[in-house]
Amino acid sequence: MSDAPLMLSISGLRGLIGKSLTPLVAAQYGTAVGMWFKTQVKTPKIVVGRDSRPSGEMIQNAFVSGMSSVGCKVVTLDIATTPGVALMIGRLHADGGIVITASHNPIQWNGIKVLRQDGVAPAPEQAQQIIDLFKNFNPKYVEPAQIPETTFNDTLPLVHMQVIEQNINTDLIRRRRIKVVLDSVHGAGAPETVELLDHLGVELIHLYAEPTGLFPHTPEPTKENLTELAAAVKEHGAAIGFAQDPDADRLAIVDENGTYIGEEYTLALCVLHLFMQDDCRPKVTVANLSTSRMIDDIAAKFEGQIHRSAVGEANVAKLMQEKKAVVGGEGNGGIIWPKIGYVRNSLVGIGLMLEMLAMQDKPLSEIVATIPSYAIVKDKVDIKPGMSDTIEPSLRSAFGDAAFDTQDGVRVDWEDRWVHVRPSNTEPILRLIAEAPDEAACRELIDKCAKAMGL
Repeated sequence: MSDAPLMLSISGLRGLIGKSLTPLVAAQYGTAVGMWFKTQVKTPKIVVGRDSRPSGEMIQNAFVSGMSSVGCKVVTLDIATTPGVALMIGRLHADGGIVITASHNPIQWNGIKVLRQDGVAPAPEQAQQIIDLFKNFNPKYVEPAQIPETTFNDTLPLVHMQVIEQNINTDLIRRRRIKVVLDSVHGAGAPETVELLDHLGVELIHLYAEPTGLFPHTPEPTKENLTELAAAVKEHGAAIGFAQDPDADRLAIVDENGTYIGEEYTLALCVLHLFMQDDCRPKVTVANLSTSRMIDDIAAKFEGQIHRSAVGEANVAKLMQEKKAVVGGEGNGGIIWPKIGYVRNSLVGIGLMLEMLAMQDKPLSEIVATIPSYAIVKDKVDIKPGMSDTIEPSLRSAFGDAAFDTQDGVRVDWEDRWVHVRPSNTEPILRLIAEAPDEAACRELIDKCAKAMGL
């Protein structure tokens, strides 16, 4: 095995193709995941989809072989979004789902994400059970005659469109004939998103639609990677620009002026739009600790509630269920709408944003201007052994007068700013994120953290 990292966490498995993630590793992980599902169901039925990376089919085939070897019945969707796989678990009455994806990571990476029967990633203790089965490999293969047939289902784009359009004002959106630019980054999002946008009657300019997995730019939907989208919105006189990541669970937004609104605004705008509806009850939302406090301001405006979870979709979803939140998500552009499911879903964000534009009939920039704005700076450093243990004592020595939240790394809060330092779940890095009234104040917070930790 290469020294290249194989990441195992609450977010699943992620590695470098041909180095830490090989067909052998994928098959072994498939066997372990299959045995975990068999602790709950005698013959599990599992839905498997993949993003468009060239390595996806290879990893999918190896993983499915591992699952089949221990007696799991697999239904493949082939190229599919992460929220689409979650949706099809329920539609096909399956016991769980798998997405072969490395999300926003570059092409040399791939990964395997596990979803439970409810469409949510396993809880931390369940994720650890899967990791233990993988590391302490002791497969219990079934007899040849007991190996179930693997089947294929191609209905996802239609199903995904139908479930979203049933929950938004489709007729109003159609009447507005909104012009949209969409960058699908040659990822998995295009087939399902085009089905939705066609049904909503938008005028679509589509960048990088074909799901080839050959990313035309760095696939993370951040400002520096979306200059072409911003230019296209302005050139075509579009009302809005959308950018998806490769598995289409994250969404970034560009306004009608070609200005990058960004990932943090995806959740904030969706919360604003839903909280404005009279029938939105209770006005409760959930976000992780690294998400902008814009939603705190929005919740306060509508006399709503905001709750904070540890970073990770499963953590957000769990707290949303506990608090009966009507909407939630993460500041990386991940919007979770329980009406559709407890998984981040870029198509949900697109549907809600189009409904918002149709209802308000004003430019996106004017709507954005109603939300109190902050600067947010996200930094990262390579993590070293033992570094995680130094976060809390170092930051307490530097910021002894502030409010501390230690459920995921350390978040330090003041009235109008915060800083969050935590190890990543998906990469061998330490993340440092700060939000404040201006960028200089963010940098000051991050620099103070770095100095306190000796970075």
